[in-house]
Amino acid sequence: MNRYPLWKYLLVIGVVVLGFIFAMPNLFGESPAVQITKIGSTQFPPFAMSQARAALADAGIDYVRSDVMPGKGVFVFDDSRTQLRASEVVKDALSDDYSVALNLVPNTPEWMQALGLKPMAKGLDLVGGIYFRLRVDIQAAVERTLTNQLRSIQTALRNADVRYSNATRDGHNLQFTFSSPSVVDRARDVIAQLYPTVTFTSYDVKGDVVLNIVPAPTRLQQIRDLAVSQNVVALRRRVNQLGVAEPIVQRQGGNNIVVELPGMRNAARAKQRLGDTATVQFRLVYQGTISPMVAKRTGRIPLDAELFPNATRGGAPILLERQIVAAGPEITDASSGFDQQSASAAVNVSLNSSGAARMGEVTRQHLGDPMAVLYIQNRSIIKEVDGKQIQTTKRIEKVINVATIRGVFSNRFQITGLDQEEAKNLALTLRTPLAAPVTIVEERTIGPSMGKQNIRYGLYAVALGFLLVILCMAVYYKAFGLIADAAIVMNLILIVALLSLLQATLTLPGIAGIVLTLGMAVDANVLINERIREELRVGSSPQAAIEAGYKHAMTAIVDANLTTLIAALVLFTVGSGPIKGFAVVLSLGIVTSLFTAIMGTRAIVNAVFGGRRLKRLPV
Repeated sequence: MNRYPLWKYLLVIGVVVLGFIFAMPNLFGESPAVQITKIGSTQFPPFAMSQARAALADAGIDYVRSDVMPGKGVFVFDDSRTQLRASEVVKDALSDDYSVALNLVPNTPEWMQALGLKPMAKGLDLVGGIYFRLRVDIQAAVERTLTNQLRSIQTALRNADVRYSNATRDGHNLQFTFSSPSVVDRARDVIAQLYPTVTFTSYDVKGDVVLNIVPAPTRLQQIRDLAVSQNVVALRRRVNQLGVAEPIVQRQGGNNIVVELPGMRNAARAKQRLGDTATVQFRLVYQGTISPMVAKRTGRIPLDAELFPNATRGGAPILLERQIVAAGPEITDASSGFDQQSASAAVNVSLNSSGAARMGEVTRQHLGDPMAVLYIQNRSIIKEVDGKQIQTTKRIEKVINVATIRGVFSNRFQITGLDQEEAKNLALTLRTPLAAPVTIVEERTIGPSMGKQNIRYGLYAVALGFLLVILCMAVYYKAFGLIADAAIVMNLILIVALLSLLQATLTLPGIAGIVLTLGMAVDANVLINERIREELRVGSSPQAAIEAGYKHAMTAIVDANLTTLIAALVLFTVGSGPIKGFAVVLSLGIVTSLFTAIMGTRAIVNAVFGGRRLKRLPV
């Protein structure tokens, strides 16, 4: 009686051994390191490590080891002071094409690394750094997309020789004015081919017919979702070039994005990089008879021109043609460099096929004419109106460069007239464009000392809770209490193993989840042990009491843990950030508690007491 088949014993032993193996990497600690990556590339050239090693040798800086991993190179040091010195030396030795970041690397033995074993990832509250929560202005994304659609429809109607007298956008609706119903029918056919999901309504206004074009609600929602998704991708690319190791950029809710920058201290630099939504347009300078000053003074601007301030002339106005030669969305790459002729800072720009074709045609037809670069930036501003926070967008437009077209070019050219820092910032912004403006609505900075303190206090809490539970169980339930203590140890090992295996990020709330799990882990054993005591009091034999104790306590144990697991899953679904971390650890702890408390302790009890003639039980 009370004997497990051999396969159950082997299963319990196998799970515990595997759990111990996966948890072992957390025993070896971490060392300060410098991580080097090539900006805009997933490959890491070996000669960069050679340059970094030579620079460290010249500076007399010793390192523990250096490794070349997929996409990065790493130098490991004995202490943080040497790490900081080495970081500055390596930055000076390498070009701006490389990102040099401070990092912590695990001291896991090579045989464990070969098996793919890793320690748990630590959250921002444990290692220090900067936390941002950004709100995406999805309304601005919708408006920009609809404005582009308006222009696309205008172009399509002109190409189809369908004449209209007016084209406007009223909220989400696009409106075109035509002279007769027959022209409206032709326009509908052209627009339906371009945007098949829109709906049409029309009405008469003073002898003309106004065609109202309404986009489908599903299309508007798609634009909103796409804007947030594109911003997540763009922000990841920007963060990767900030020199931050293991950053986190993820969507939160409908229009929020969370950015965590472990180890970073310069919040101002991070905010500038994350929030910049600048783009550029390339337009020909208007060559009409009216001068920009007259147009500004009188307000009489030609229909085919627009007036902008010219930053190259101290803000003096300049007239540009309305037709856009090329714009930000058509830029496939941008990098900062120097103009070989003037030795001044420049931005090297590459266009896609459609932009390159249009640029080649325009430069061929307008040799000797001036072309301007229009800089456009959308800044999101939160204003408080009647006690409510309202997000608005401020649009900044200025001409940053005017140059005469000296030759025909298409997909590659330069933007000059900037200083070196402006060229770097513009190049980064152009190659990582945001689909919609973002506003930083929450910001937290956590120092490294605070992170270490959190870890220390968290470990104290886990150790204290662990020891108190073990002591109480051993005193109150004797041998069966010691068996329950063994289950708690197994439970802790399995939680750490699962966190390491899944590479889930451990945060301060996660440590709280571990402490709570350790307290809850004994509930099942308390139920079982108390049930065994009841069976003994009514006269059952020891073996029958063990069997009945586990059998009758099972329903209560499963019900209690399932309800807690449901609550944890709800927390994970609707929560964010720290709440999710707590929910993950709690969910894993419930699963491991069920295994160790029911199957694990039963295996030990069966192995020690099963099949024996007993007069009493030490419970």
